[in-house]
Amino acid sequence: MTSPAELPLAAQSDSPASRPASSPNARPVLLLTRRLPDAVEARASRDYRAVLNPDDRAFSGTEIAARAAEVGADAVLCCAGDRLDAAAIAALPQQVRVLATFSVGTDHIDLEAARARGLTVTNTPDVLTDATADIALLLLLGAARRASEGERMIRANAWTGWTPTQLMGTHVGGKRLGIIGMGRIGQAVAARARAFGMTIHYNNRRRLPPELELGAIHHADPEAMLPVCDVLSLHFPATAETRHWLNAERIGRLPPGAILINTARGSVVDDDAVIDALKAGRLASAGLDVFENEPNLHPGYRDLPNAFLLPHLGSATVETRNAMGFKALDNIDAVMAGRPAPDRVV
Repeated sequence: MTSPAELPLAAQSDSPASRPASSPNARPVLLLTRRLPDAVEARASRDYRAVLNPDDRAFSGTEIAARAAEVGADAVLCCAGDRLDAAAIAALPQQVRVLATFSVGTDHIDLEAARARGLTVTNTPDVLTDATADIALLLLLGAARRASEGERMIRANAWTGWTPTQLMGTHVGGKRLGIIGMGRIGQAVAARARAFGMTIHYNNRRRLPPELELGAIHHADPEAMLPVCDVLSLHFPATAETRHWLNAERIGRLPPGAILINTARGSVVDDDAVIDALKAGRLASAGLDVFENEPNLHPGYRDLPNAFLLPHLGSATVETRNAMGFKALDNIDAVMAGRPAPDRVV
């Protein structure tokens, strides 16, 4: 474990944050498990006795729980890479009242264990919709137009000049885009794809009203939608039921030469099946921003020329990451003040 000196409490010599924890006016102690944007850390340090992680070291769930006990945390602001299983939740000190995750997804947290312990868990919905949808379109265009192959050719000084048949890809205009999970992000992806002349098909737990559907074709059964997906974009949460949902059988139902896009969670696809399909040309290409066990992604992806890979950049803009941090702090503020958290999951 990193010592208290390595992860110091926010230094404010004569502010309320510097008062002893026993003081009735002492600010609550907030543990930040990772380094967050400067503006977010500044607000956290202003309003709480903030314990920062300036070296951005990744901790295990049990280390986070031990650190929370070490510093006397009243709240924990964690991130998507923090695996907080039942043992870690149980090890958190009883004074921790809220676990706010810097993410929309909560698959890294054992929600049942949190519920049983009476711990409030919150997330950061709404604010990363556009940034993630932008990345989905980047993946779509990059995969369709073989962008990573071209970029590698340039960097390797292997480009010998324009030729009529060089790196011919797929024109997305007129193609059918199938979206599984037509929530906020799915709808934002659909809006962008329409600008490229794509026809939108979708599957969702509930059909959208016409004013949100905007002419998209609804499929009650995702299995029945697969044969019409020239491009398949995944936007559903990672759960025990959705683990490896896109397997070899379902890939086989896609049109030959389909393109796969995943900005959801890496665990919703079967990596072996996707890699085999990319090698065989059953899938023309894939654009992936998320991976199972990231950052330790399946090594089979690394050498595939038709895999366009990004390191989980979906929400990675200054504006979005600041908004995520502020939303997490809004939730913590509410719980500390005895109000309902706006984005409570548990």
